[in-house]
Amino acid sequence: MNYVRTIIGTAVAGIFVMSVWGAFVQKYDLVGGWFAAFIIIGTLWFLNHHVGMIDNQEGGAWIDMALGIGVAGTMRDIFIAGSITPLVESLPTLILVILGGITGGIVAAVCQKSMVKNEQEGV
Repeated sequence: MNYVRTIIGTAVAGIFVMSVWGAFVQKYDLVGGWFAAFIIIGTLWFLNHHVGMIDNQEGGAWIDMALGIGVAGTMRDIFIAGSITPLVESLPTLILVILGGITGGIVAAVCQKSMVKNEQEGV
């Protein structure tokens, strides 16, 4: 059931961002974007992370709403186009995002090891 809750939580975040955010920006420009960020992301972060819709187990990989938002945005464009062309066109960006995630994970692991070493040495 934890996986179902996680899928629902991230999907709801993706649906709201992809359907509401643009309308706020079109109507209220920059202020609309900030308002949408505060209302949509703030509310859904509260539900997903604080209330616990997204299952983040201790010691496990962090699951964030960005995954659901990205999948929802990609799939929305695929359904609108009626083909996988939007997915193929987004592959360079997806590759760079994956490489960035890998780099961030490596840097985080190196920092964590350094912090543990400093803690053990009493620094």
